[in-house]
Amino acid sequence: MTNRVGMRAATDFEGSRWHISAVQIPVDGGDEHEKLLTGLRELRARILFDRGRRPAFGAVVEDSADDQQLDYGAWHFLARRNPDGPPLGYIRLSTPATGHLFQSLEYLGPEQYQRVLADEGVDAAHTFEHSRLVVEHRARKLGLGAYLNAVAIGAAHHLGARLMIGTSGTADGQDSFHARFGFVPVPGTRRYTERYTEDVIILVHRPALGAGEYTDLVAAMDREFPALPTLTTGADSVATSAAPDLMRQAPAGLSSPPGAEETSWRPTLFEPVRAQDLAALTELLESGRVRAVFDSIGDQLDELVRCREPQRRFTPEDVAAAVREQLDGVEQWAYGTWVWYPWSGRLVHVLPCEEFRLVRTDRNREKIQRPQQRRLFARRIGIAGLSVGNSAALTLAAGGIGGRFRLADFDELGLSNLNRLRAGLHHLGVNKAVLSARQMFEVDPYLDIEIYTDGLTDENIDRFFDGLDLMVEECDSPKIKLAAREYARERRIPVVMDCNDRGMLDIERFDLEPDRPLLHGRLGSVGSADLDTLTQAERADVMLAMVDPERISSELAAAFGQIGVTLSTWPQLAADVALGGALVADAARRILLGLPCESGRFYVDLAELIAPEHNTAVPAAVTP
Repeated sequence: MTNRVGMRAATDFEGSRWHISAVQIPVDGGDEHEKLLTGLRELRARILFDRGRRPAFGAVVEDSADDQQLDYGAWHFLARRNPDGPPLGYIRLSTPATGHLFQSLEYLGPEQYQRVLADEGVDAAHTFEHSRLVVEHRARKLGLGAYLNAVAIGAAHHLGARLMIGTSGTADGQDSFHARFGFVPVPGTRRYTERYTEDVIILVHRPALGAGEYTDLVAAMDREFPALPTLTTGADSVATSAAPDLMRQAPAGLSSPPGAEETSWRPTLFEPVRAQDLAALTELLESGRVRAVFDSIGDQLDELVRCREPQRRFTPEDVAAAVREQLDGVEQWAYGTWVWYPWSGRLVHVLPCEEFRLVRTDRNREKIQRPQQRRLFARRIGIAGLSVGNSAALTLAAGGIGGRFRLADFDELGLSNLNRLRAGLHHLGVNKAVLSARQMFEVDPYLDIEIYTDGLTDENIDRFFDGLDLMVEECDSPKIKLAAREYARERRIPVVMDCNDRGMLDIERFDLEPDRPLLHGRLGSVGSADLDTLTQAERADVMLAMVDPERISSELAAAFGQIGVTLSTWPQLAADVALGGALVADAARRILLGLPCESGRFYVDLAELIAPEHNTAVPAAVTP
């Protein structure tokens, strides 16, 4: 199912973290382009060699590595993480001007190649070929391959391609990868190729049919193609940059004592490869504010190289070599990010953002695949009410469901909240939005979080909802519950709510049903403005109507009559709240990925599910 959220996801889940430069080498070459082309060819050959997996690319003369006449007249795209950083990926787009040299033509032979074009109803003058998609080993599994593929396809669309054709390997699922962009295999073209040591197949793509799940991303690359910066001539524009001298010596004092800003909630991130960050990190270490230093970067690098190649049996020497390649000349202490958590006085060393998330969510795969993970990290989720909502917030953060959050709660943590919130006694008196933000940042320091410590108010609610992809509503106030839904419906934002009683999950797909009645019509035409002045008893009655008095548990039904008499408020258990966090996170994942998830109310009632009639275990044999 494709929805508003799913369609937007393609344009930003791969993000702008990759810096792409482009150049078209003239058909007749030219001295000013030869050094550049040599550098590109050497880069391709080294990556294609892949540590000996493709031996044919190892035995190349230095000045003619992966030498192909097809490079002339073609567009070449190079990717970096930073504009002045080393190249991490490359792809080539060949135009009809050199169609007589296409790899697919050579592979098929002229007669079969012409049959393929005829079957597609396209002539050679409108056929483009992209090839040589390569990504440095240390940048694999981060989405760069998909991003580069979209760049080349978008450029071809912009240049008027009616058909794209190419050869694809199959050993690592490359053909399946291209299928996600709308490429389809040509029947009868699969065969083993010695040079690539794997089966190769011909794939074709019709721009008029879109680009599969990457249609929006390719369209964005189509628009951005004319504005891509030009790859400068000269071998130095492709060379891998060496680590600067400032990274050769660690700042003194990686460990100290005291002081934590009590109201702080956002960590500070230092990248030592940046001179300004290194100076600030050194100043912090000398300030005496750091209580403890945690540096497990060696173990994180070990996990990184292993999860990239789970099928490989690593020896200690293999791991050390792979880590050296990942570091690429940077000292281990300077690699990645040092995260300063001022509220605890802790300084923690972690991998760079993409690698950090690759490892942290590695065990999500098969349930949430890596492209889906990147899409989810680009989504913005609002959570109002961080008592019950705290469980949802932490589960969403831990699961990688959302990378941008807005949190709203005016209340401070009290002792009675500790029957259900994941917090400690030292957190008493801390605003709940502050507390939740801290806890989420301690799971992932790269999150983008905004907090609203006044809760949702008439003054800030418009700003809070601006740009949200999903709303999790867990407020105690009936008026705010209705107001949040009024704003969400107006902006076509789906709303999810857990009621932490009988595992009730409430879903309102305003993104798909903009005229849907609020709370499934349970309050009729009542709006938030009608709830300005309520007594405590009236408030309880409205809340009861919202949750459906016919379906609540007998315990909660009995409690409503005692609120303000023998009970200060309605009862809530940690187990119910934890279950609610799981239900909200699962619904959020489905909605944000465009999976089936309709409006309605759903019950995961453990009292009913954990009952004798649902027991699936075989009874143990009774010994007489």
